[in-house]
Amino acid sequence: MNEAAATAKTGLDFTLLAEDGAARRGLIATAHGPVKTPAFMTVGTAGTVKGLTSEQVRASGAEIILGNTYHLMLRPGAERVARLGGLHRFMNWPGPILTDSGGYQVMSLQELRKITEEGVTFRSHLDGERHNLTPERAVEIQELLDSNITMVLDECTPFPATETEAKDSMERSMRWAARCRSAFTRRPGYGLFGIVQGGIYPNLRRASAEALIEIGFDGYAVGGLAVGEGQAAMFDVLDATVPHLPQAQPRYLMGVGKPADIVGAVQRGIDMFDCVLPTRSGRTGQAFTRRGSVNIRNARHQDDPRPLDPDCPCPTCADYSRAYLHHLFKAKEMLGPILLTRHNLHYYQELMAGLRQAIEDRRLDHFVADFAQQQTGGDIAPL
Repeated sequence: MNEAAATAKTGLDFTLLAEDGAARRGLIATAHGPVKTPAFMTVGTAGTVKGLTSEQVRASGAEIILGNTYHLMLRPGAERVARLGGLHRFMNWPGPILTDSGGYQVMSLQELRKITEEGVTFRSHLDGERHNLTPERAVEIQELLDSNITMVLDECTPFPATETEAKDSMERSMRWAARCRSAFTRRPGYGLFGIVQGGIYPNLRRASAEALIEIGFDGYAVGGLAVGEGQAAMFDVLDATVPHLPQAQPRYLMGVGKPADIVGAVQRGIDMFDCVLPTRSGRTGQAFTRRGSVNIRNARHQDDPRPLDPDCPCPTCADYSRAYLHHLFKAKEMLGPILLTRHNLHYYQELMAGLRQAIEDRRLDHFVADFAQQQTGGDIAPL
């Protein structure tokens, strides 16, 4: 089936267009347009991708972005966003939006929150005001935001955790997932994703996947990773989890990650990713390139007239030198983070486009080998 036909379907449909080993090339049809997979979702936590306009984000190749329930419920408030026409109109993003349920942020509050069977009670990090976030309220907030893909409220199991701790946490998340499913309003072009938990324990991951499938969701995320376990352990968890997820729905690895993490996860059958890394790194002077990462603050760049990446077509590489970017960061000019963020987002979207094409052409192994060789080769030599 071609992309146009897949897009024409009603509802949040996922169509497999090609496979290469475990890797998949697909298309998700939403009420706000299609998403080609494997896809990287740029993070716009508080209704903005820091430093960039929505037009600039779209120009990077992004088709879908991520918003966050926790931050948006606190400021400006989900009801206010709904009155103003929903998050798409509010932030001038016409494309699809996925919203994180807020569970990860709430769990990270430590002393400011209390977890019960009912949900999570927490105090805002902004003003200390008390809030209750239940599975039903998490779904309600995301529907007020008009999110195309709603995530269930889950408890992000900390790392490290004992098997007993991970089991108790996972089972609570599964009970919350069922409540989210009951609260979710089914409508064309919108979907609800479950989240697999279970720490680093394969038996718990399998049990979590089976519980979610029994409930029934439009997609399945793998959560609780990229929290300090390391790449090898993360890949081990994916190897133990992905085979138990349905073929017919998209698979989303939450909070990942570095380019090599993404490439390895695509090889294991993951379809969707999100991470703050390209935007956060752009604000602190780190650029991602075909030859690995570049710290533009280093003095070696101060007299270098060359672009960050001569093979990159992004506006930053086309129009600005390493020397100029170095100057902007040394001078603490806001343009430096903006230009580096634009480049990083372009790099990530070009990586995803390359992965999609390689899967279509059934040459993913060659793509991965070339990627690894370039990454380990290091940056271009100093002048």
